[in-house]
Amino acid sequence: MSNNGPYVIIGAGPAGVVAADTIRKKDANADVILIGQEPEKPYSRMAIPYVLTGGITESGTYLRENDDHYDEQKIRLVYGRVTEVDAQAKTVSIDGGDTISYGKLLIATGAHPIKPPVPGLDLPGVHHCWTLADQRKIIERANKGAKVVLMGAGFIGSIILEALARRDVNLTVVELENRMVPRMMNDTAGNMLKRWCETKGVRVLTSTGVTGVNENSGSDGSLAISLSNGETITADLLVVATGVKANTDFLKSSQIEVDDGIHGVVVDDQLKSNNDDVFAAGDCAMGPVLGGGWAVHAIQPTSVDHGRVAAINMTGGDMTYQGSLSMNVLDTLGLVSASFGRWDGVGADVAESIDNDNFKYLRLCFDGDKLVGALSIGRTEHIGVIRGLIQNATPLGDWKNKLKTDPHLIMDAYVSSAYF
Repeated sequence: MSNNGPYVIIGAGPAGVVAADTIRKKDANADVILIGQEPEKPYSRMAIPYVLTGGITESGTYLRENDDHYDEQKIRLVYGRVTEVDAQAKTVSIDGGDTISYGKLLIATGAHPIKPPVPGLDLPGVHHCWTLADQRKIIERANKGAKVVLMGAGFIGSIILEALARRDVNLTVVELENRMVPRMMNDTAGNMLKRWCETKGVRVLTSTGVTGVNENSGSDGSLAISLSNGETITADLLVVATGVKANTDFLKSSQIEVDDGIHGVVVDDQLKSNNDDVFAAGDCAMGPVLGGGWAVHAIQPTSVDHGRVAAINMTGGDMTYQGSLSMNVLDTLGLVSASFGRWDGVGADVAESIDNDNFKYLRLCFDGDKLVGALSIGRTEHIGVIRGLIQNATPLGDWKNKLKTDPHLIMDAYVSSAYF
């Protein structure tokens, strides 16, 4: 038996599954228990939109293709909602009364969708798109020609937009902010994406909110959706995508430190909490960020990295997490957009190239002679180069001024920096 086990992992998403597999590699004999809240095989939420489009089946979302993977790895799957962690007794309580003891604990509970305080969001025909159960309900109503309203055009909302549009529905998008994807794009980029969606037949209403939802009279099950601009839209389906919040409420009595504002578990550079036996990973962890600081980066690559590093340290290793990079990539009806790092800039030290007619935009943001952030629309070449320059904090020297004159010389700058 391991000196550290049993290992208990709360959360069966990418961070939890990678952690379980890594622990098994590092500790062949310990008990490994993976707790998932949903009665599903562990799966990736980011794959759900591809089920909506018909690109994959539900099994394509599963994090491990082999149905016997967890049995073969001697990873015990437990299903249930964790209600409490007692860090002194080193126990986890599950809804229904079961209690599980741990030697080392990983909190990888992810996040849940936020439901705004809008009357009527509990009506039939109103759904989030967060779980496999959600997508089953959406598919029932999102048939070809159906009238669908999407509430929210952030990063997750825009992924859902793509899936709904490809189902040939009559789609209206309602976004409270003045542009699409406001936490990923500035005004220029966000409004360029809006214009692109409109050319593809999607109606996009920015600076507009949903104020109420009612059932239409009659028996067709349609909804009357009231908007802040005074308009009322009839819809067969309302999909709510207005942000997420870390799943950490169950830790309130645990004495495990959770950030008051972001609600993520506060961890050090080894993904360890303020309790030596408790770690956190993924969308519920407020982890180190490249370039300094701490934040929740709710993207799957960060979750996977977190899970691996936390598992190594839980099993007695000594690995420092170098920090995550804020990174988002979207393919919206054929238009690829990407943002990295401090895309909003550090002061006014930026370079831009705008081609509105052809839906192309490139913005580079500098701090001194280093690239610290970027925004790109309509171009897929050299995206990896941009990410590498930011991630490696590469000094650009004289190339900074050349890039400010022509930001498309990014590949030349990269090649030159590799040699000098």
